[in-house]
Amino acid sequence: MVFTPTILVLGAGSWGTALAMVLARNGHQVALWGRNSAQMQQMAATRQNARFLPEITFPENLHAVSDFVPYLSTVEDVLVVVPSHAFRETLALLAPHLAMNVRICWATKGLEYKTGLLLHQVAADMLGKNRPLAVLSGPSFAMEVAKGLPTAVTVAANQVDYAELLVKKFHHHPSFRPYTSCDMVGVEVGGAVKNVIAIAAGIADGLGLGANSRAALITRGLTEMVRFGTALGGVRETFMGLAGLGDLVLTCTDNQSRNRRMGYALAQGQTDSEAQAKIGQVVEGVHAAREVYRLAQEMEIAMPIVEHVHKVLQGEYTPQAAVQALLSRATTQEI
Repeated sequence: MVFTPTILVLGAGSWGTALAMVLARNGHQVALWGRNSAQMQQMAATRQNARFLPEITFPENLHAVSDFVPYLSTVEDVLVVVPSHAFRETLALLAPHLAMNVRICWATKGLEYKTGLLLHQVAADMLGKNRPLAVLSGPSFAMEVAKGLPTAVTVAANQVDYAELLVKKFHHHPSFRPYTSCDMVGVEVGGAVKNVIAIAAGIADGLGLGANSRAALITRGLTEMVRFGTALGGVRETFMGLAGLGDLVLTCTDNQSRNRRMGYALAQGQTDSEAQAKIGQVVEGVHAAREVYRLAQEMEIAMPIVEHVHKVLQGEYTPQAAVQALLSRATTQEI
């Protein structure tokens, strides 16, 4: 039987694979592509992503492919799920082959490396502002999504009808429930900043500082997220929803979070590189800390938690010294 996908997923890590499974379970014909040809051939043969989602079999209408170009003549939507540092490069591979009617969504969380651009700005630059663009984000661990456990996310788009269309494509009762939004800035900022705060929460837990400190970090981290996001044009209410508070709480409190594990490892004396090697996947909060801190400095936005996480990652502070510096800050009003 000839395979004619209507949805192409670029990025065969844990999150890309899990989202491809959701779409396939909804009856869509899905092609899943990754950079490593040998890995994709293995996935095609075994019908699973053994490295990231072991023992979870692909739906029949999900196919792992080594080359995505032949399938672009039939797809209606492309979902990009690559690390933020590879986002522009991936769009550059895609752009020459992309018809004007193909819509683009991404589930990448972070800011562009070195420029600090939000990813919708990168996508508009690479693919044009008039193309339907959307971002999917929210409190979601890939393994739980792949297993079909209940999950809720937010889909924000530059066109209302595209957000509504994506919600219909992703909604899988009762396990995967997306909500629509028009606030791409807020959804993207929430997905980036929460990873930095999760590193801080991991440091606090690694130092044995207790549940009180974790709750304080989450709450004050939300304040920093709101300050930063609204300054960039995001809507305050977005940060109280799934892509803000929801994702922040999840990432700060569960060991499935790479960013929380990174902070914990740093508190236990491991270096940045040692911790990332042990985790074995990209830790987005490391890149986000640098970019968010730099932009906050430029815009004169107070983000002390982000600042101290950045300085720990840069080797300017030990985790212990960062905690002491935060606790010794002058007192002020909460709101």
